[in-house]
This record gives sequence, C-alpha cells and structure tokens, in this order.
Amino acid sequence: MTEQTGPDEELEATPATRSRARGERVRMSGRERREQLISVGRKLFAAKGFEAVTIEEIASKAGVSKPVVYEHFGSKDGIYAVIVDREMNALLGMVSASLTGTGGGARELLEQAGRALFDYIETHDEGFRILVRDSPVAQNTGNFASLLRDVASQVEALLAHEFDRKGYPPKLAPMYASMLVGMVALTGQWWLDVRKPKKDEVVAHVVNLAWNGLVGLEKKPALVTTRKKD
Repeated sequence: MTEQTGPDEELEATPATRSRARGERVRMSGRERREQLISVGRKLFAAKGFEAVTIEEIASKAGVSKPVVYEHFGSKDGIYAVIVDREMNALLGMVSASLTGTGGGARELLEQAGRALFDYIETHDEGFRILVRDSPVAQNTGNFASLLRDVASQVEALLAHEFDRKGYPPKLAPMYASMLVGMVALTGQWWLDVRKPKKDEVVAHVVNLAWNGLVGLEKKPALVTTRKKD
C-alpha cells in the first residue's frame, strides 16, 4: 500500500517544482508542458474547487509564468474544460466496457457496472471529486449529471430487454435505469471519503438493495460474479 500524501505535498512533487527549488530551468516539449499543466491543474481543482484556483497558482505550482498557461489553454476555464472532458470520457469508457460483451444476466450486468464506477473512483479519485462538483464550465461543457444520463441510457436498453423477457412493462426501463445509476453514483460519492467497507463489499450491498429490495434483503450479500485476475 502506498503512503498517502497531502494535497500540498503532491502538488510540490512535480519535476518543475523540484528543479526550480534547485535553481534549475526545466525544458519541456509543448506536449509535455501541456500534460504537466493538466496534472497540476487536476490536483488543484480536486483539492480546492474551480472557484478557489487561480491561473497564478497553477503557473506557480508548475514552475512557469502565467503566459505559458494562457498559451496552452487560453484561460482557467479552458484547462478546466480539458480536465473535465478527460475524466468524463474515462468514466464513461470504463462503465460502457463493463456493459458490453459480457453475455451475463441483469444481476451480473448491474454488478459489473457498479464495479466499474467504484474502480474509477478508486483509481481516479481526484477526477471524481472534480466531476461531482458544480462549476460554470461543467454546466456549459457537460457535467456529472449528464454523464450519468449517458450511462443510464445504456442500462435502459439492457433493462428493457430483461423487462420484456419477464413480462414487465418495458416502458418503465428508463425510470428504473435512472434509479439504479443514481443509487450507485450517490453511494460512490459517500464511499470516496470513507473508503469503508471494502469496494466489492459496498458494491455487493448496492446490488443487494437493487436486486432484492428492502423486503428481500440478504443479511450477508455477496457478489455472484468473480473478477478476472490481471
């Protein structure tokens, strides 16, 4: 298990800031500098929120002047929009992959989608913190709510097929898809800070509630699918 560091410690750990402390000047290609600025901005936005971060702070943490940041992104809105877009694509890609080509039943698909979201939260915690925050840029370019609607639309098609197979009205699939996705996403926001119980245990409880309802809740729910070993 890696040692956790605070936001300020992580922000100071960039090559540029370390070299600046030694009085060295770091030369990067345009692509490298852009990626460095995105990394620095991502950490700052996750730690402080959009409104509290300034271009001056991003430039200072990256060891460059403000014009360099403007040259690459035009504004604070510009760099933030790039970060949000990347995170939305990463999350949607992970969830979409979990829902395609599995050949499993409805419960298996629900488990896989839940795992995908929690995997994203675990590996992209900074990105998830950014996505769930409100900001003017997020409202204009897409936000967490719109991303959840995209995921729900994919779940909807799967539920409609399952409903039709079991004799339930397929027209109710959009409503149930929104409920399921919303429940998993809200639980993910809670787990982001507490990190207890373990990830798969939380997913098992979410699926337990979604699958069995309050009346049929299992006392010790467990996932029926197994994760493939890397």
